[in-house]
Amino acid sequence: MPRRQGYALLIALVAGTAALAAAVAFTGSLLFSGSRPQPVTAPDPRSVARTPAAPAHSTGLWATTWAAAPVAGGADSSDGSALHRRTIRNVVHTSIGGDAARITLSNVFGTRPLVVEHATVSSRPVTFRGAGRVTVAAGGQIVSDPVAVPVAADSDLVVTLRTPTAEGPVTLHGRSHQTSYVDTAWGTRRTEDWRYLTAVDVHTRTAAGTIAVIGDSLTAGTGSTLDTNSRWPDVLADRLHGRYGVANAGIAGNRILRDGSGVRAGARFDRDVLDIAGVKTVVIALGINDVQQSPQETDPQRIADALRSLTQRAHADGLRVVGATLMPYEGYRTWTPARDAVREQVNALIRTGGIFDHVIDFDAAARDPHRPTRLHPAWDSGDHLHLNDAGYRLLGSLADLTELAPEQPGSDQL
Repeated sequence: MPRRQGYALLIALVAGTAALAAAVAFTGSLLFSGSRPQPVTAPDPRSVARTPAAPAHSTGLWATTWAAAPVAGGADSSDGSALHRRTIRNVVHTSIGGDAARITLSNVFGTRPLVVEHATVSSRPVTFRGAGRVTVAAGGQIVSDPVAVPVAADSDLVVTLRTPTAEGPVTLHGRSHQTSYVDTAWGTRRTEDWRYLTAVDVHTRTAAGTIAVIGDSLTAGTGSTLDTNSRWPDVLADRLHGRYGVANAGIAGNRILRDGSGVRAGARFDRDVLDIAGVKTVVIALGINDVQQSPQETDPQRIADALRSLTQRAHADGLRVVGATLMPYEGYRTWTPARDAVREQVNALIRTGGIFDHVIDFDAAARDPHRPTRLHPAWDSGDHLHLNDAGYRLLGSLADLTELAPEQPGSDQL
């Protein structure tokens, strides 16, 4: 299904999830997980491990079709009312399809146990080691049992979670550029936060794995149009035609060397990138916030060394690493000639080689040829730092697919 036709599916799914379905898919879960597991109320720490391996007695593999990096623990009372027995309908957009799904729930920023008393994927009930109700410890996460549900590539998917209390903090990814919903006794309200849900994996017989992208607001899609899936990793997923999933671990404001908006990239790299199911290649698009946010990093070598360290960690897991140069931002409120000089030096170090296996030159493609310290006006969202939809389409078109997935043909006909 083309992504721009996702609205009809979304309307249908939203209507269909008003009354949560009965447990009709548990037998499908058994198809992939073997004999019935014993119910539990707290996750075994080993259950958070992500595995790219296929289930026993089946072909194919598990690969992430969608992901969102948890950013912070937020209060869950933004409408001024107690969200008692709330139902959260997270709307996500897939990159690859499959014949079964599993979800990851995160309470990494919670200070109290998270109770989920019912969860569904496209109205199919989800279990956690056989139990429909699960408690996720503060600071923890858990991966569900597989559920036999068809998942289409390049389509909207609704993952519904019902919780009995409104206790927080709520682990969320804000500013998603996607409309989701929260149902309460006071009605339904829209939200751009993804709550508790951090990954959807699919069991696939056609995809070869997943490409994990770690970045900042330029990867998360700041400046793109709501509900159009115009982030550049979405554009990349379109080009891959379902042969590889794309997991977007972008966080607006994220940095390499310091915590800020979300924990620094080095501290979240295992959780948000290396542990992604079926990951084969890592794309790193980070560094501009270290240059432009206060306190600014003035030593380009420190930024380059931090990028190299991420590459080395990915190489230790046998992964290929592709990195991007830093785009210009003159006209943005934090721009100075001195900071721009640091950006240029970081780019020089990236282009010289030795940091990544391959480089995508975002800077060369997006800058104004008449004033290289600025974004090209055609790609500028208006704030001179973030791109518009056309700009993100440009970035998504730049990657050489033979470098991202060397074993595959080098055209858009993957």
